Amino acid sequence: MRPRKLLLGVFHGVPATQKSVFNIPAGPDTIVLYQKNIEAVCSTEEEIREQVTLTVMHEIGHFFGMTEDQLRDV
Repeated sequence: MRPRKLLLGVFHGVPATQKSVFNIPAGPDTIVLYQKNIEAVCSTEEEIREQVTLTVMHEIGHFFGMTEDQLRDV
């Protein structure tokens, strides 16, 4: 059995590609990072720094409307 992948971060909000000036804002868009999960997949502080950077960039990609497949290609 393959181990589950841990969720390292998540984007909460409306992607920029779906926003409209006619929509009522529902609050600020946010990115949440899961510290314990990031620490679980990294073994050094340098790896943690790199993983945080990659995770934030990944979630920013979701903000710009990119799918998981598109993010994997980038």
